[in-house]
Amino acid sequence: MHPTPAAAAVTGEHDDDELAAFGMRARIALHVLQVGFGFVEEDLRIRERSDLVLRMNPVHRSVPILIHRGRPICGSINILQYIDEVWAKRVGTRLLPPDPLKRASARFWADFVDHESKGEEKEMAKAELLDQLRRLEGVLGDRSFFSGDEFGFLDIVLIPFSSMFHGYKQHMWVKRCKERESVRQVLPDEGEMYELHKKWYGIE
Repeated sequence: MHPTPAAAAVTGEHDDDELAAFGMRARIALHVLQVGFGFVEEDLRIRERSDLVLRMNPVHRSVPILIHRGRPICGSINILQYIDEVWAKRVGTRLLPPDPLKRASARFWADFVDHESKGEEKEMAKAELLDQLRRLEGVLGDRSFFSGDEFGFLDIVLIPFSSMFHGYKQHMWVKRCKERESVRQVLPDEGEMYELHKKWYGIE
């Protein structure tokens, strides 16, 4: 941990809940931009939320939450955009591309993944997510990363999910992401990640 953290990240403690993946996004982004942060784990096995979560996110009562200067930023995509806006200039690395059209495209695909896979039945959610990941292969094309030549916003959105599927496990994009220290510091190893997605989505 950084001796004087600039922010605090509140994420899930137990990976049995798929919400843990959304917390991984925030932590990866903070590492990418070299932001010192404190890390508070919320036990997702317990139905009741902690006083901290209830105080910082009284509307949805969910994680992840980024706390900066005493103020909460909620929702993993919103958190990523906030991190980019506040800290990117300091290190000269942007999570979102500077081009407005590319930024809009990255946000579109992030929203597509997060909001299209909300089937009420587990089997439906699993099928939807797999279909979305297959479509995204075409978006990647011959590029090194979804964000272009450099690891960025959309890669951070996707990597907590993609590395668990057989079709993506051997994908060069996954390997390139896992070579990055910011990703290795957060993601469990490949076998553990696959087991987690079996729990979350029932994928064999």
